[in-house]
Amino acid sequence: MEPIIELKDADIYQRETLVLKNINLSINKGEFLYIIGKVGSGKSSLLKTFYNELPLIAGTGSVCGYQLGKIRSKEVPFLRRKLGIIFQDFQLLTDRTVYKNFEFVLKATGWFNDKAIKDRISEVLAIVEMGHAGPRMPHQLSGGEQQRIVIARALLNNPEIILADEPTGNLDPETSDALLQVFMDINKEGKTIVMATHDYPIIQRFPARKIICEANSIRELADDTEIIDFESLLEDLPTV
Repeated sequence: MEPIIELKDADIYQRETLVLKNINLSINKGEFLYIIGKVGSGKSSLLKTFYNELPLIAGTGSVCGYQLGKIRSKEVPFLRRKLGIIFQDFQLLTDRTVYKNFEFVLKATGWFNDKAIKDRISEVLAIVEMGHAGPRMPHQLSGGEQQRIVIARALLNNPEIILADEPTGNLDPETSDALLQVFMDINKEGKTIVMATHDYPIIQRFPARKIICEANSIRELADDTEIIDFESLLEDLPTV
């Protein structure tokens, strides 16, 4: 099976700072992968490389068939249409309803038929069990509800890959579990999901493949056979 994401001997930089060195990673279509590690270890930088927010300086990489080191600026929007990106801080437009947020995204990505737009918005809201939320403003929703809306927004253009950066970081355990179940259900439908997280209890309750960013590199973690001092991973993180 050809990987849907692949990095070979890749060096990842934040401006002039080398964050991750000599990275080799292969993710197949339909996989669920956790990226864990301390704050500043490179989790978000790795995700940003996948959607070309951070250009690949050295080594080679491909995402959905696009060659990261060679991608032209005019090709980047086409790459990103194959990706659903979920941020911890939601990034919803606060001056309009959920429906108008979604309509804005669809029209910006080439949707013009009003009925098709309405139908697609209804479909993705139903997936996250938020069918009632279309006419509501973001501030009228709880944090967990907003995160469900952000997941639905990421699904609008039927992406091949979902990239999620600390999606449960500001949520209580019960809400986090409900959201992870949504992700797992989406994954069962064939979507590839890559999630950066420091939420170790979530990893325990919803096991999947996982890698750790540490010492400017990454390594694969065995499911339950490797003893990891996760308390040390979390010691420098703020209490949520």
